[in-house]
Amino acid sequence: MENESPQGMVLGDVEVIRIVEWSGPFTPARDMVPASGAELWQENENWLAPDHWEPDSDRAVVALQTWVLRSGGRTVLVDTGVGNGRERPGSPQFHHWQGDFLGALARAGVRPQDVDVVVNTHVHGDHVGWNTVDVDGAWVPTFPNARYLVPAADDHHFGPANAYGNGLREDDRLIYEDSIAPVHRAGQAVLWDGVHRIDEHLTLESAPGHTPGSSVLRLASGGDRAVFVGDLLHSPVQILRPSCNSCFCMDAEQAVASRRRILERAADERELVVPAHFGGAGAVEVRREGGEFTLGRWADHGPV
Repeated sequence: MENESPQGMVLGDVEVIRIVEWSGPFTPARDMVPASGAELWQENENWLAPDHWEPDSDRAVVALQTWVLRSGGRTVLVDTGVGNGRERPGSPQFHHWQGDFLGALARAGVRPQDVDVVVNTHVHGDHVGWNTVDVDGAWVPTFPNARYLVPAADDHHFGPANAYGNGLREDDRLIYEDSIAPVHRAGQAVLWDGVHRIDEHLTLESAPGHTPGSSVLRLASGGDRAVFVGDLLHSPVQILRPSCNSCFCMDAEQAVASRRRILERAADERELVVPAHFGGAGAVEVRREGGEFTLGRWADHGPV
């Protein structure tokens, strides 16, 4: 499914709008979360299906989505999806992808020139694609007035300084050259590490493991709390089993440590957990249950 109608909610003084670029069955469940085991999915089928798992095909259901935050008079995008017209030979499903992401933004009342801040939680192709658009054969920033916040560790690892991710995947070089390098050339990239405060409600924090610079965005406004966790979680089964990494995590031990730390704080502070790729409602509260975690209330969205 592509470009569902924008949905939104309000957390304190921050409006949160969900823009779905694509959603549907993606890859075999245990290919995506290799250590999860068939039993974990089967025992939770009653709520995993159909939003997070398709039992008949045994495929994980995911969404590619951007979260638009209106905070303090500014418009902030959290991740920018796949993008159109990209060379992605390592990702056949999104190779030369064409979608209506900018149209979906427009239907939510967001024009490219309105965007003040772009957050790339990490530098993977499905999180930076709409950083740029093709204009007369050249990649240029999609959002001409925005600062693009890019984790410094990922910029180094996936950039030419580290020979495009140690040269392990041709896609890493392509992603950097069409979606990150043009933002640098335009003088719009801001590299950060550790903690970076965007405004009184929004703060970026490093949470490495999935990638060297993987990060989360915390929202605190009034009595409401949320944490946009990027790819710390690909499926809700990882909340039940935080020791289970996705197949995309680069440093397994560090990814598990970051996931547990973020989930512990989310449970203790009643933060709404907002991953990049959950289907269904897309966001959920987390509770402690003994030494593990369980799922609480799912987010309640309304039409924008």
